[in-house]
Parts: sequence; structure tokens; C-alpha cells
Amino acid sequence: MSPEWLLLILVLVLIAANALFVAAEFALVTVDRPTITRMADEGDKRATSVGKALKTLSTQLSSAQLGITVTSLIVGFIAEPSIATILRGPIEATGLPEGTSAAVALGLAFLLATGTQMVFGELVPKNWAIAEPVRVGRAIAGPQRAFTWVMSPLIWFLNGSANRVVRRLGIEPQEELASARSAQELGALATRSALEGLLDADAARRVTHTAELTERTAADAMTPRPRVEFMDATDPLADVLTLTARTGHSRFPVLGEDVDDVVGVVHFKHALAVPLAERAGRTVADVIRPVAAVPSAMPLDAVLGALRDGLQMAVVVDEYGGTDGVITLEDLVEEIVGEIEDEQDRPIGRHRQLGSDSWSLSGLLRPDEAGEITGVDVPEGEESDTLGGLVTEHMERFPEVDDEVVLEGRDARVLDEVGLPTPARVTLRVTRLDGHRVDRILMSVEPLEEEDEDDG
Repeated sequence: MSPEWLLLILVLVLIAANALFVAAEFALVTVDRPTITRMADEGDKRATSVGKALKTLSTQLSSAQLGITVTSLIVGFIAEPSIATILRGPIEATGLPEGTSAAVALGLAFLLATGTQMVFGELVPKNWAIAEPVRVGRAIAGPQRAFTWVMSPLIWFLNGSANRVVRRLGIEPQEELASARSAQELGALATRSALEGLLDADAARRVTHTAELTERTAADAMTPRPRVEFMDATDPLADVLTLTARTGHSRFPVLGEDVDDVVGVVHFKHALAVPLAERAGRTVADVIRPVAAVPSAMPLDAVLGALRDGLQMAVVVDEYGGTDGVITLEDLVEEIVGEIEDEQDRPIGRHRQLGSDSWSLSGLLRPDEAGEITGVDVPEGEESDTLGGLVTEHMERFPEVDDEVVLEGRDARVLDEVGLPTPARVTLRVTRLDGHRVDRILMSVEPLEEEDEDDG
């Protein structure tokens, strides 16, 4: 066998090695870690090897890249001249001049070597590793880790040099790939699963809302102070039952000296437990219970911990120590599953659908609450928390009846059944005032085409 054919066999071996390194690189990056951990716990030794490789991911990737670089350089160095030498004879036999035959042979050799290396050494292993990362990872983890061990001095030097450059840029290198998902990533995964039919649309929304608990705060879910029914500590005990009958609520925050002095919470069952003959001489102060206080900036997952005990209500306190509102366990549940009504809830007329694309809404609704009702996604105000505040913010003055604010383009979206936004034109018209406060708003929605959005 001629030396050229021996060199071609070596080239094929090097392309196979290059394919192994490429497969290792993509498999280790895309493999599902929980799956590997579960398989390793069940005694799968190859999965255990993959897990060990993942713990030194940066080093393993440096090793794979070193292997890819070295094999590619060697393939390029020996493949083209070997193939050109083999092709030169047949090409000269066609009658082409010697110089022309050499040039044609070299050109064909370049195309054949590059194409073979690209397809079989790069693209095939990459696509295979992305399609079956667990299977490929289990197959290549052992050889990959062995190569890393053999080449560890050189890899340590090269990786260390790269890390020093990265640190100069103000970034701390990481050995492992971060496996935690952000709320946005979890929401995107849930939405994609719903679009592909793998997850129910309602379940996708619940997953998204649950993930967002860590990014939303008590101020986002609370009932604002103007909407809270307070009681004074000196009120007659019978007033608790009267207020419960009127509002349908079962517990009320109790004030001391002023609205910023919430001294506790009273539940109607505690008032009801007092014998009827004794109620006339008793006050709310006799049956109040302690109430938790949480800062308005506390994340909702932390608020949940504070509400697990006691009467499932907490006072939300602003940065100045004043009462911002109250938050209940039901408020948190509604952040996940949407509005909840039970037999004790009374209709309070906060919203009414007037047509397929218009609603009468309370100005005290938050934009996200309005979105749950209407399926319309409007932005939160920079300095306001409610729809009425959003209108006031856009008007830059106290609104009057029939004042309108139009939101469109990136400021307004209609949410489809799985929560994906499409452009819309949303009109908010003031229909009723309570003093300077916007009491009622008429929301009208007009879907937009993408071209209309771009024109806006």
C-alpha cells in the first residue's frame, strides 16, 4: 500500500477523533443534568462518568476544543497533499497538461478534505449530540475524560491563560454551567410546551405565574390601603359581624391611633365565639390577634412563608413605615391560579364586560389584574400601581370624565390562550371619578396587524 493511502487512513482516524471531541462538546453542554443525576443514582456507571465530567465542564470543554483544533490542523496538513497525489495520475490521464493537472488535483483535494471534515467531523456529531445528548454523553464521557487526564498539563496552562484574560474583563470564570432557570426561562419553557401540545394552557399559565413569585413583590399582590376595610380597636364587637355581613370578608385589620398604626387583625369567628349576652359590652380590642408586617419590596415567595402561620394576613409596610395595604394567602394563590371566588365572596362590581372587546373596570385594578380579566397586557406605570394611576400618569394632570389614553405598539398586547402577546390598540377612557381619583374606566381593544405596529 502506498504512503498516500496510509496517510488517508490516518486522516479518517483523525476525522473520527474530531467527531468524538465535537460530540463531547455539544453533549456535555446540552445534556439534562437531572436525568444524568437520576441515572447515576440508579447505578448507571456511564451516567456517573458524565456527571463527573459535568462537574469540571470548563476543563472538559477546553480539552474538547484542544482535540478539535489539533486534529483539524493535522487533517488539513496531510489530507490535501495525499489526496492531490492520488488524484493527479487519473487527471493527467485525461490529457491535461502537468501544471494544470496539479492545480486541478489540489483544488479537488481541498474540496474533498474540507467537505469530509466538515460533514463527518463536525456537523454529523454535532447534530447527533444535540438530538440525543444523554445517549451520546454516556458513550463519549469515558474517552473524553481520559484525553483530558492525559493532556491535563497543557489544558491547565491554556485554560488558566484564558481565565486570566476573562478576569481582566471583570468576569469570574465558572467551572460548571449554571443549571438554575430564571423565571423568564421557566415561563418560556411552559409557553413553548403549551404551543407544542405537551402542556395544558391553564397549567402553562400556572407554571409561569408560580415562577414569577420570586420576581414579584408584596406591593404587586396586596390590596391597596384605599380598598381595605379597617376597624378601630374601640369599635363595638358587634360591628365585626355587621361588617362581615356587608362586605363578605372574614377578617379585618385593626387600627390603633391612626391608619399607620395597625395593632392586629380580627376574625369574625372570634367575635362570633363571644356569647351573645356579652357582646354588647365588648370591643374589637378584646378579640384581636397579632398580625405580621412585611415590607412592600419583599418577594412573594418570602411573603408566603410569613403567611403560613396565624390568620393568613399581613400588613404591607412602605419604606417610611406607613401602611401600604394588606396581603392575604388568597392574594398569593390568585397570583398563581387567577381570581378565586367562594361562597363568602360578594360581587363588588369591579368589572363588567360590555362587548367582545370592551370592559368597564375599576380604576383601582392593577394592570396585571386587568390582564387576568380581559386578556389584555398593558404596561405598569412608572410611578403608579393601578389603571387609574396609569391614566393619571399619561395625562400628567388630574383626569376628567371622558379623558382618554391610547396605548399601542409595544405598550399594549392581547394575550392568546397560552399567554403569547399579539399587538393591539387599547383605549382607556375615564367614565367616573371619585374626587380626583379615577373610579371607573372603559377599556376598548382593537387588534393590530404587525405592519400597523411597525408603522406606529
